[in-house]
Amino acid sequence: MSGGGFPFGFGPTPGGDPERPAGGAPFFAELERLLSWQGGPVNWELARQVAVRTLGSDDRAVRAAETGEVEKALRIADVWLDPMTALPAGATTAAAWSREQWIEATLPVWRTLCDPVAGKVVEAMRTGISSGLSQLGGGDLPPELAGALPPGVDLGRLMGAGGPVVQMMNQVGGMLFGAQVGQAIGSLAAEVVSSTEVGLPLGPAGTAALLPANVAAFGQGLGVEDEEVRIYLALREAASNRLYAHVPWLRAHVLGAVEEYARGIAVDPEAVGRVMRMIDPTALMNPERLTEALGEDVFADADTPEQKAALARLELILALIEGWVDHVADTAASEHLPSAAKLREMVRRRRAEGGPGEQIFSTLVGLSLRPRRLREAAALWEALCEARGHDGRDAVWAHPDLLPGGEDLADPSAFVSGAGAGSDVDIMAEIEKLDDTAPGEDTPPASGDSPS
Repeated sequence: MSGGGFPFGFGPTPGGDPERPAGGAPFFAELERLLSWQGGPVNWELARQVAVRTLGSDDRAVRAAETGEVEKALRIADVWLDPMTALPAGATTAAAWSREQWIEATLPVWRTLCDPVAGKVVEAMRTGISSGLSQLGGGDLPPELAGALPPGVDLGRLMGAGGPVVQMMNQVGGMLFGAQVGQAIGSLAAEVVSSTEVGLPLGPAGTAALLPANVAAFGQGLGVEDEEVRIYLALREAASNRLYAHVPWLRAHVLGAVEEYARGIAVDPEAVGRVMRMIDPTALMNPERLTEALGEDVFADADTPEQKAALARLELILALIEGWVDHVADTAASEHLPSAAKLREMVRRRRAEGGPGEQIFSTLVGLSLRPRRLREAAALWEALCEARGHDGRDAVWAHPDLLPGGEDLADPSAFVSGAGAGSDVDIMAEIEKLDDTAPGEDTPPASGDSPS
């Protein structure tokens, strides 16, 4: 209960009619419109609106000259990457996006990533809201409101489980979470420089994209020419696109790892319920207010063997992806860009610190966008390249069973020599088998393996 016995911030209008909840009819008219969403646990239309509104006046349209500069940088990046990897160019389209365009282009993947976790958080929100409402039917109705009820109204039936009020409030969780996810995505849009910077395949397949406004912000204060900054970031974007385009199982594997992790997330419904009972209904559309409230630890730590294993698998595949991109892009950059070392250090600093958008996303979804052990993963790919060349290094991506495990990151030389944790598998022999497989012929997965 909030102060004065009115739940969720309802109270007499100052200087007005005590029978009317604060906020009045306009608030409920807007609430009714928002509650019409029927597309799943998160109100994604609201999320999109909030994400765009979060940008404020800082966003601007991309100029034609900037589009040309991005296209040129991505063409150069692909030329420089060709000698560095066996994987051919992966993008068929080069794009320069505004921040709003990044939001629109990546929203479908955010929906896939967030819905499994959001479903649990939203259910906990609904439980907290419904619990608070049900108190009204248990005799806790403030006298000011009790006297205003028409004769014969059974408030217990209205507020009870399955009642019309609770049915309506079952949609509030999706609206609240949608507003918060929207704010996180909008904040990320002001930070990211490309479609793949966070390591996830957020953009449409076959599209390599940079955000000129954010690329310019990335380079501020570095003392590096704008073109050099742009090409360096284009190298990373083009490398990521090659990996996702030519490792056919990878996209589904990454998204499946996120979903597997999400299935095991535990949400503390009591903590969420406490938050919901403190929320003022006239401030439901205030993203900052709810973000502060949800800053409480509503996600339980991974404490089951299954959840710990799912988290380890997710962190490993993200580390291997970004480690490979680090290694390949930095190798190409070091041969052509005088400031490659300075730019690489800037990327590592950004990754270590994380921006506001990443922090909000981690609070809401319980998932860090920056996996650990990236340096170890990059070192392993470098060791593989030195021992086997580009073709031998990249052939490890032919099947998920051939990838290094978590133990291998601590001892790359053992993995390269075949004496590591996965030494029971002859990696080079397995690669040769895959090379001998006729085009179009499916290679059966290992027992218990799933592409997702």
